[in-house]
Amino acid sequence: MGLIELASSKSFWRGVDYYKSNKVISWKKNDEATYSGTVKGSNGEQYEVYVDVEHPRKSECSCPFAQDKRVICKHMLALYFTAKPKALEDYLTEMEEYEHQLEEEEERRSIEHEQELMKKAKSMSKSDLIEELVLAWLRIEEIESNRYYYE
Repeated sequence: MGLIELASSKSFWRGVDYYKSNKVISWKKNDEATYSGTVKGSNGEQYEVYVDVEHPRKSECSCPFAQDKRVICKHMLALYFTAKPKALEDYLTEMEEYEHQLEEEEERRSIEHEQELMKKAKSMSKSDLIEELVLAWLRIEEIESNRYYYE
């Protein structure tokens, strides 16, 4: 797993914000897989950051959240995105495609479910349909009354 996948959602989005806000003061490429730099924190502090792309858990930051811990912080991600902006672009594109696939799947399932309900309704007698309709109305009323009760 990479830096992005190991980061919490909060750290990821804060890292994106720090990257877009140019919070990385300076950075250098150490070799093909590691970067070092200084990132400005939210209160104006400066944190020394080391990012290891191949071994993300070896990444380090002097901030209170990550210091002496094996976690991925917003400063590491800001440095990573500054050094490799295409990584952020690719990840966001991948997430958009994934969300689109989920939406399409949800729509497909919804259509299938509606078709199944129509098939069931067409196979029922008029009196059975009326009974099901009344039961459905009662369930709706119960749900609505519970919703108002808990609000």
